Amino acid sequence: MEQPTPLPAYSIRTARLLLRCYEPTDAAELLTETAANREHLAPWLPWAREEQTLEEKVDLVRMFRGNFDLGTEFVYGAFEPGTGTLVGGGGLHPRAGPNGLEIGYWIVERRVRQGLATEMAAALVRVGFEVMKTGYIEIRCDPANTVSHRIPEKLGFQHEGRLRGRIPWPGDTMRDAEVYSLLSSEYEGSPAADFAIEAFDVLNRPLIGGA
Repeated sequence: MEQPTPLPAYSIRTARLLLRCYEPTDAAELLTETAANREHLAPWLPWAREEQTLEEKVDLVRMFRGNFDLGTEFVYGAFEPGTGTLVGGGGLHPRAGPNGLEIGYWIVERRVRQGLATEMAAALVRVGFEVMKTGYIEIRCDPANTVSHRIPEKLGFQHEGRLRGRIPWPGDTMRDAEVYSLLSSEYEGSPAADFAIEAFDVLNRPLIGGA
């Protein structure tokens, strides 16, 4: 019988970010930010092309939370710790294959090129290996998104190659993806392992740091 994916941290603190499971009260801000950043995100993220009502966004956020609690998908909002302002999002996705996870991330346009996506990805890598005990982590990037490529490279991931015509895209088309991976055996000596974070479970008990 297949074992369920271990639950990750429900909240993660880095030097400049609070990553946490979404709540329905986040829906209005998520709607505003995705609409304001549609032109910035749509070339790389097919979901950013969709226009939704507030009610649809509430349903989406409730689905994120439900999947999180069920252990099937782990989507985080990324907020400024001091203001609570939404500045992006990320996820740990058990779709890479047996004993593997895929990481995704996005940052609002006004905060790009500040290292926040790298900080977020590093935090998710630490949780993936140290809390969820995964065997490997993948990051997939559009071949044209050179800014996104630099994130796994900075964190010690190896470039596996290009998957051709594997990523579903609106309009019944398929796009290529560059694939980067980091194995659990490589994690301890990677730059990702050096990022300082605190991670907490659903009862706010420390999982990494925070003791």
